[in-house]
Amino acid sequence: MSLPPEKASELKQMIHQQLVKMDVHGRIREVLAETIRDELAPEHQQLSTEDLIKALRQRGIVDDVMKELKFVTDVNEKERTSAPKPSTHFVDREPPVLKKTNIDPTRRYLYLQVLGGKAFLEHLQEPEPLPGQICSTFTLCLHFRNQRFRSKPVPCACEPDFHDGFLLEVHKDSLGDGSKMVDATTMLSICDPVHIVLIKTDTFGETTLVASYFLEWRSVLAAENGITNIAVELLGVGTESKVSVGVLNIRLEMYPQLNKTLSPEVTNTQFALERQKTAEKERLFLVYAKQWWREYLQIRPTHNVRLVKIFAQDENGVNRPVCSYIRPLRAGRLLDTPRQAARFVSVLGYERAPVIGGGGGKQEQWCTLLAFLSRNKGDCEDHANLLCSLLLGFGLEAFVCAGTKAKGVPHTWVMTCGTDGTITFWESLTGHRYIHRPINPDDPPLVEQPKPLYPYRTIGCIFNHQKFFGNCQPSDAVEVCVFDLHDESKWKPMSGEAIKSVCSPGTTSSVPPFPPLCASTLDAAVASNEMEVQLRVLVSEHRKDLGLSTVWDDHLSYLLSPALAAYELERTTSISAGNEEFQDAVRRAVPDGHTFKGFPIHFVYRNARRAFATCLRSPFCEEVVCCRGDQVRLAVRVRVFTYPESACAVWIMFACKYRSVL
Repeated sequence: MSLPPEKASELKQMIHQQLVKMDVHGRIREVLAETIRDELAPEHQQLSTEDLIKALRQRGIVDDVMKELKFVTDVNEKERTSAPKPSTHFVDREPPVLKKTNIDPTRRYLYLQVLGGKAFLEHLQEPEPLPGQICSTFTLCLHFRNQRFRSKPVPCACEPDFHDGFLLEVHKDSLGDGSKMVDATTMLSICDPVHIVLIKTDTFGETTLVASYFLEWRSVLAAENGITNIAVELLGVGTESKVSVGVLNIRLEMYPQLNKTLSPEVTNTQFALERQKTAEKERLFLVYAKQWWREYLQIRPTHNVRLVKIFAQDENGVNRPVCSYIRPLRAGRLLDTPRQAARFVSVLGYERAPVIGGGGGKQEQWCTLLAFLSRNKGDCEDHANLLCSLLLGFGLEAFVCAGTKAKGVPHTWVMTCGTDGTITFWESLTGHRYIHRPINPDDPPLVEQPKPLYPYRTIGCIFNHQKFFGNCQPSDAVEVCVFDLHDESKWKPMSGEAIKSVCSPGTTSSVPPFPPLCASTLDAAVASNEMEVQLRVLVSEHRKDLGLSTVWDDHLSYLLSPALAAYELERTTSISAGNEEFQDAVRRAVPDGHTFKGFPIHFVYRNARRAFATCLRSPFCEEVVCCRGDQVRLAVRVRVFTYPESACAVWIMFACKYRSVL
């Protein structure tokens, strides 16, 4: 029976991996030395292959290898005819052992291997980590055509030991052709790059964005044997976007092998045409944007101080139209409601882009979505762009608003327009919602005006993936703004066609595609238990330092759970429920003559020591934790609520009961 070439090579690769894993080569060397030493006379040192195989069989090494080899069975014809459908969302799991992948022989794949890095000079002096020692790590995050991958973390070093392979499926977009094998010419027209993001995680679990790179993979279509090796130079982000961070060695290979490769002239011509087309579109948009801005200033000269943002720099220092940072994003089964989406965005960490030097200046850095999600934190613009994209995915008419908060601090938030004209502001950093009711400045003084509850002061412009409006009302104060977007005397629109030319997905443009959201890899119960155990130890140690003994009340700790669940429900839905049962249970658990005190607090990280240090800064918490008195019983309950991208809302409640002596 003859195997097809691709199956034969797959089988060879499996056997080779197994031989390496079991260190069979080392065992063969031992057997070889032993056989020569023991069984052959010194004058007859010739050893045939048959002799060696016989010696290996006698020692059971061949049988061991055959037992360990697991062959992946071929898919039957019935399965092969129906092509697998793409899932609604990507589940990011990190299995302890690498699973074998069934390669669908009717699909075309790009196998991307990262074979180490070099010249990461910032880590030149970094010592080799000892076994078991916690050290800073590098992780690579990849996105290609709705598929996401994450490498194994490797210790930070001058030459980081990346050795990962990613199997990227290359498929056509047109309806009905998704399961057909794509040829080289069709793949040449797929201009989506492989987006690679490098994240550094320090010993405290804090993440930093190191580099973001768009890999042009189509050079493999012109490579001999369908294999090419590339040295990718990674540049820094933000203020360091022109500084080299390091080099990755990448190997690209097509599976199954191409029947016919393209010539380098064809691929280079295609790349040059795409660059030329993109550059021309961007040039025309820039010309249009300049004309629009001149017209906007002619309406009122004071408009030049309004926060009208047409372009924004991404992490690589590239200027992109702000509309390109937004796209309707559907979360599949991961988020059920717009309010849950707002809660998810609010629990992603908030961190301003780092700026070198003082002066309190703000470094502008609007991150691409993969960079934001990969490090799980970003600035207010990143949060607002993601929330707007999710609300658009839920079918709402959503816009990002650019304006200022108190003291003139620039800020972005999200706005939705209801079909009945209701304007709702969504604060992406907290998940709070505010209904906007404009104040009419022409009303007589005695007319009662609505009191705004939102923290926003001025608004310069609003935008989404298709529309851009500049605020041209006499005042840019939010409280007097009327959001009648069809009235061009109040809001100056940009041409939808102009925006579409540079921002619509699928066009040949520099706009990166949006990645899908990942399901959480956290086990909420395990994470809650671990943090609770750590907090109990920290509380006991703290009280011991104060000369106080600690007695825990497990029953009272358990009774705190409904309160934590109610707090999270209220944050998500703005509806409070279940408080009566909690109060009743606590009254029953606290005897007459005893006092109960509780202190709830909320975090978006799972570092118990850091959370405890923050809690102790509150005098209310310190009063509970350092409680003195008769028959003092302490309780603590932790509840971790998981969200996509392994984001989490952590609720902690410290409580105590003691007999009142006074």
